[in-house]
Amino acid sequence: MIDLFEVLETKKMIDHDLLDVRTITVGISLLDCVDTDLSVMNEKIHDKILKYAGKLVETGDSIAKDFGVPIVNKRVSVTPISLIGGSVCRSSEDYVKIARTLDRTAKEISVNFIGGYSALVSKNMTKADMMMIESIPEALAETERVCSSVNVASTKTGINMDAVRLMGSIVKKTAERTKDQDSLGCAKLVVFCNAPDDNPFMAGAFHGVTEGEAVINVGVSGPGVVKSAVEKVHGENFEVLCETIKKTAFKITRVGQLVAQEASSRLHIPFGIIDLSLAPTPSVGDSVAGILEETGLECVGAPGTTAALAMLNDQVKKGGVMASSYVGGLSGAFIPVSEDQGMIDAVSKGALTIEKLEAMTCVCSVGLDMIVIPGDTPAASIAGIIADEAAIGMVNQKTTAVRLIPAIGKKVGDTVEFGGLLGHAPVIPVNRYSCREFVERKGRIPAPIHSFKN
Repeated sequence: MIDLFEVLETKKMIDHDLLDVRTITVGISLLDCVDTDLSVMNEKIHDKILKYAGKLVETGDSIAKDFGVPIVNKRVSVTPISLIGGSVCRSSEDYVKIARTLDRTAKEISVNFIGGYSALVSKNMTKADMMMIESIPEALAETERVCSSVNVASTKTGINMDAVRLMGSIVKKTAERTKDQDSLGCAKLVVFCNAPDDNPFMAGAFHGVTEGEAVINVGVSGPGVVKSAVEKVHGENFEVLCETIKKTAFKITRVGQLVAQEASSRLHIPFGIIDLSLAPTPSVGDSVAGILEETGLECVGAPGTTAALAMLNDQVKKGGVMASSYVGGLSGAFIPVSEDQGMIDAVSKGALTIEKLEAMTCVCSVGLDMIVIPGDTPAASIAGIIADEAAIGMVNQKTTAVRLIPAIGKKVGDTVEFGGLLGHAPVIPVNRYSCREFVERKGRIPAPIHSFKN
């Protein structure tokens, strides 16, 4: 039975603490769209997305109105396109044609983004994988809503350094191809280790091959709600602080569970998972950095930051996992720079460096996210950063990712403005010493010994 107090409390979280459901993402399998004729395959892709997600935006808006819960984004994820195009694509341009179809379809059904322009190459790469990856700069330059991801490492297979080296170059080329938009294409490209099959958040969403025909995954948010709750226990001991975060995460996740079940019922698509990540926005008060500072840090980046983030991440997971039948995706706390005003402020003050952010990724949901770096950063250095982050994920058996934006023509001290949820960010310095000889070694860094568990 729903208690009146719970209803009023949830309404307050929405009205005053910026609680929202960040995204409803419909995952769609395109495996049955494979064809030997590229034009026919593109039409099959268009028709299948339309079949399952044609009413997604309408349904999401209806649920938001009926329940009074803001639903910020409606998105689609599809089977990794490198798998779908392998039988028919004979060049990178053929893959770009698929990207155009995805973009056209996304606009037709009015979703914010469509993810799955992806390749899974943690062990090695096929010719199809290579062509698809090499098409990414052109695909992201020519489309508005397509998001791309590449999984280059895993705990089971190690780090594919050939793919890492290639992605360093691809990130640079994507930045160059979209330099008239402050290299915005790189904001739609993420490089993973241990990528999950059911992530509803962009740019890393794709419909994994272990999934069914279609599925609904929901990502909740609520940094503002958690910050408000932490403010009420200012000065209390860690037991009280942790219990407060845990209870708050439970309430936030219950809202997501309600929306997910309703969307599943109305769209006649099975419910997949709730991703209970705390996903910040540039809005004042909707900041993960703000939560960390409320725990007692003068500024994010100060000594103790990693410990505070580890505590926050763990309590969010403990509270959220009890509130939903199925929890998945990334689940925890995102620490993007450009999308979190508190992180932006900390970088601007010099309190937060890329090295400290890397340390923080050891204990949070994902990785180095939405970080703007100088446009003249070498591709080898970008590859080295990707390799470092992949190593953290591989050894710690967790998902890590890199979404760097080498803003062409920008240097340390400049600011890049993306707008909307992507926000803005100061350009952060990168270590200028070279790792070129290291990343140019061919082959694969082996998986750690603890991966051998068969």
